[in-house]
Amino acid sequence: MTKYWIAAGIILLLTIVAFAVWFMIRRKRTWARSIIAHIAFVVSMCGLIMTFRQIAYMLLGDYKITAITPDLINTICAFAMALLVMQQLFQLINRLTHSQINRGNDATTARMIARILKLALFMILVLLFGEHFGIGLSGLLAFGGLGGVAIGIAGKDMLSNLFSGVMLYFDRPFSIGDWISSPDRNIEGTVVEIGWRLTKITTFDHRPLYVPNAAFSTISVENPGRMTNRRIKTTIALRYEDADKLAPVINDIRAMLKANPKIDQKQTTLVYFNEFAGSSLNILIYCFTKTTVWAEWLDAQQEIYLKIVDIVHAHGADFAFTSETLYIQQDKPAKEESSEVKSVS
Repeated sequence: MTKYWIAAGIILLLTIVAFAVWFMIRRKRTWARSIIAHIAFVVSMCGLIMTFRQIAYMLLGDYKITAITPDLINTICAFAMALLVMQQLFQLINRLTHSQINRGNDATTARMIARILKLALFMILVLLFGEHFGIGLSGLLAFGGLGGVAIGIAGKDMLSNLFSGVMLYFDRPFSIGDWISSPDRNIEGTVVEIGWRLTKITTFDHRPLYVPNAAFSTISVENPGRMTNRRIKTTIALRYEDADKLAPVINDIRAMLKANPKIDQKQTTLVYFNEFAGSSLNILIYCFTKTTVWAEWLDAQQEIYLKIVDIVHAHGADFAFTSETLYIQQDKPAKEESSEVKSVS
């Protein structure tokens, strides 16, 4: 019996040492120390589990307990250690994922690889425990095949979302951080996360929107987040009495746009008189800014609009507003009519 206590004491001492190492370096940011910290934590926790196992063995022997067998204790301890190792590996994968994202790598790729690694670790754990309980690989595969058929029948929508999520990764219609919208559905916002089953979108009023991945296989998706330029398109209306000033106004607006450094001269720029409206002469203005940032685009558009106002007023013209001209035919006075009648008579 003494040897069990000695073994438990040695294991507990090593556990305390490993825990002390983990506690001292757990806040360090370097990758080497981070890995050592995870290993030290696993060793310390596994040491505690093994100490518990040794004490349980001694209690079983001292009190002649038959309801609990050593095999059951071994199974519980092995399961606890496996979960501990898997949990620490998951944390290490998460840290690696965040590190890659912070370095500027693609967030969608990093998170997809992390999910695949976690799934692989889980499958390895299942296979190892299957071997531990005497279930061979062929038996696990057969059970997995039957389970797959059952899950496929019961969870058709879930599998559809899963495969659609994989196709979203390979097709890349959008990535994390992109602004997307759909003309088919009321979907618009910034992509926050692309999961196995759902894609999380934050709308412009900061509401979370969760869209099943399968929905993206049946709808069209616009990705304004990948546009290279933003368009400015407007129509200004001048009065009909300013018809003689149309040409100089158009020429000055066109020159102003060509001289503006915020306008991309490689893209189409149009300034033309294009319509005789009911109460105005309309000029089309069409151009693209270099920036795609919404706030910067609004600033550039405001600057251009204010300059257009100055140009129009500088030529003595003004903007038209919806109006109607009413012509009233006036009748002759009654006295004139009576005098005309007398003269005729």
